[in-house]
Amino acid sequence: MTLSQLRAFALVARLGSLHAAAETLEVSEPAVSSALAALRQDLGDPLFVRAGGGIALTPGGRALADYAQDIIGLADQARWEVSNAKNDAGRLKIVATAPFAEHAAGRLLDVFTKRVPGASVDVVVESAEDLCSLLKERAYDIALGARPTAPAGTAVTELGLESVAFLRYQRAVIAAPSHPLGRLHGPVSVQQLMGRPWFAGPAGIQDSTEEGRWLASTGVGPDIIRLSSETDALAAVRAGEGIMLALGHIVRAELHSGTLVRVPVVGTPVSGLWWASTLDHRRTTTVAQTLQRFVGTADATAAMVAPGGSRGLERRGSKFHVALWS
Repeated sequence: MTLSQLRAFALVARLGSLHAAAETLEVSEPAVSSALAALRQDLGDPLFVRAGGGIALTPGGRALADYAQDIIGLADQARWEVSNAKNDAGRLKIVATAPFAEHAAGRLLDVFTKRVPGASVDVVVESAEDLCSLLKERAYDIALGARPTAPAGTAVTELGLESVAFLRYQRAVIAAPSHPLGRLHGPVSVQQLMGRPWFAGPAGIQDSTEEGRWLASTGVGPDIIRLSSETDALAAVRAGEGIMLALGHIVRAELHSGTLVRVPVVGTPVSGLWWASTLDHRRTTTVAQTLQRFVGTADATAAMVAPGGSRGLERRGSKFHVALWS
């Protein structure tokens, strides 16, 4: 049994014709017949019979058809990985949503690159809505942060992605103690927040995140002032200029000390998850799978929620890069 024989059989099984399979493979029909004859002899099963101008698979042929497609897919993936390893050994291309890149990527990847000697990573920040297409186009190996969403009219099961949840977060509405909203006692409706400046990082509040879905469910649309980072947005809130939906573990110490206060808005804090997403494991890279497994470990979690400020985002052209590792 050879790969060329399996490839020929898989095409015949799918197309229902030796002639069509030969055209697809760009070989002669006798060459396809010869490959199938050798396969039949090796397995001791006719695999298919001619019927109604086409073919009909035998029970053995139907069993082989499933295996043949899987084996060919693995072989093609192995070729791709070997070629990719020769051209770019150890490099991991990561796409992240802005909040994850700012608040967690630096510390996570510091630990990861120490655990995986020779790993080299490049992180680019993109919109949550673009993650699915970027992974499927192989522009990146893994997405960290928001979970990729299916395009309109596509079922999530059709994405061909493997997504693993690895960190739960909460976002709360915060303000400075001197701000008028900072002195309110709950419950506070979202409508009471209208007319006040809302600050956010460069991504704003994206529809595909839990906080975006919560805001959409309220039926109101505040004007979001986007700054270059959530760290800058937090500075504006500290100065009493407005409010923001902040990550709870980032502002925990300041809430405890009274430097900031939580506005008790109905429906908050909003809980969400950060995800690690790759192409399915037959098509993704080994180093991407390694990172996907690592993000769920206790060491990774401890690194991501450790106290400390932003590791910094750097703008290059129209994209943000986390330029910390090489």
